[in-house]
Amino acid sequence: MATVSQKSRFGGAFWTILAWVIALIFFFPIFWMIFTSFKTDADAVKPEFLFTFTPTLDNYLNMTDNYDYWRFAINSVITSTFATLLALVVGIPAAYAMAFDPSRHTKDILMWMLSTKMLPAAAVLYPMTFLTKNFLGIFDTHFLIIVVLCLINLPIVIWMLFTYFKEIPKEIIEAGKMDGVSTWGEIKDILIPLAWGGVASTALLTFIFCWNEAYWTVRLTTTEAATLSKLIEGNRAPEGLFFGRLSAVSTAAVGPIIILGWFCQKQLVRGLTFGAVK
Repeated sequence: MATVSQKSRFGGAFWTILAWVIALIFFFPIFWMIFTSFKTDADAVKPEFLFTFTPTLDNYLNMTDNYDYWRFAINSVITSTFATLLALVVGIPAAYAMAFDPSRHTKDILMWMLSTKMLPAAAVLYPMTFLTKNFLGIFDTHFLIIVVLCLINLPIVIWMLFTYFKEIPKEIIEAGKMDGVSTWGEIKDILIPLAWGGVASTALLTFIFCWNEAYWTVRLTTTEAATLSKLIEGNRAPEGLFFGRLSAVSTAAVGPIIILGWFCQKQLVRGLTFGAVK
């Protein structure tokens, strides 16, 4: 018994240490980015100042004074928030219909929607830029970025909501129909309250995906609707990368979403693993 107990304690300690090592490996790039953000651009590339240097806040002051950080941050908040809301407005009714009134083509439609995520973004960049600039006149607008972010995340939204809604007994929805509840009433008064955890998880993940999107927000904006991804990309010059300033901007860009993920980690983990349980 003592041997079994010792093995159990050893095994528990081993997995704990392994978990900490993996966590530190994943966290190290973030730590190094924050660490570098307090160096000057010159110190950031000198080996002798790799660990020992004089900390400075110049990069952060320069970011707010000369790069108009808050305008880019507000654009990120606006586009991510409204894209998430639009995706939910479209995705909830679609997932409701597929979960509670499926047809023989429902699975095919779900697979088709998921397959659109495999489309290389670069393949449609030129037509998207050409149409939005020359025909629609919506290039570099909040409306364009909101619609694009909504569309690229809509397949994930529908798939997640569909998985959550399938867990709700169909008899509850049928009971609502028998009581004369409208379709909108079923969604608003029955479905969303019962699946609120799933809807919240989906909204959080969608917001994070929208916030982190760089390809489209960089290429479909110039100044007016430019997000933090555009600000990060702007720290590239013919002379090279300004690592000190780039690290400060990157820290300020990922900081809010890291804090959000930390406070909402239970909902995020549930949202990421729910389909695996299914």
